[in-house]
Amino acid sequence: MNSIKKQSKIVSNIENLQVLYEDNHIIIINKRSGDIVQGDKTGDTPLSDVVKSYIKKKYNKPGAVYLGVTHRLDRPTTGVVVFTKTSKALTRMNKLFLNKDIEKTYWAIVKNIPNKSKDTLINWLKKNSKNNKSTAYPKQVNQSKKAILHYKVLHSLDRYHLLEVKLETGRHHQIRSQLSFIGSSIKGDLKYGFDRSNPDGSIHLHAQNISFKHPVNEQKISISAPPPPNDVLWVECVSKIDKL
Repeated sequence: MNSIKKQSKIVSNIENLQVLYEDNHIIIINKRSGDIVQGDKTGDTPLSDVVKSYIKKKYNKPGAVYLGVTHRLDRPTTGVVVFTKTSKALTRMNKLFLNKDIEKTYWAIVKNIPNKSKDTLINWLKKNSKNNKSTAYPKQVNQSKKAILHYKVLHSLDRYHLLEVKLETGRHHQIRSQLSFIGSSIKGDLKYGFDRSNPDGSIHLHAQNISFKHPVNEQKISISAPPPPNDVLWVECVSKIDKL
């Protein structure tokens, strides 16, 4: 509860919304930690409502604004989120996600470096709705779903390591659960085994890039989102990558 209160101080609003890309059919946002993409039982204002307000104000639109939610990110994470501004675009984006024609790249900062510099992780994840957590298993168990991700170590600092992660499946808390399973919990992710939370309630998991064919004009879209600029660890990691 305290982490949510801390996060609420930095969530997006119409004035600080980070728009990465926008046209007549889609709008891509750099989500802040603490944002919920779509409304939930907390009753907090979702990012989707903030984007609607932004569109309404920018274009002076009368009445209700249409906005389609194509995918979600966990509340404590940051990075790229795609919304659609037309129903046609939503239908086509949903098809792209269903057919796995969208490539997403994540960055994760961990304290315990994996045994291999790059690897493919295959687990079976079982979600517990009561505590909103997924447990990874090495073999299939009752009501579990197969989860596959690929990671590589991009850079190592003195105490932390930056991983690039690409998903082959899209399961609940997949990256968090699978990295925890190999002993490399994400920094700040108390729920999945890290030893302490981050002061602002965030975790160091960032949706860094998304690439796909535009749902209407079919041109290739590749959008990258910068990590939080006020986070010293993210800034240090990004500066090292830029020098590679």
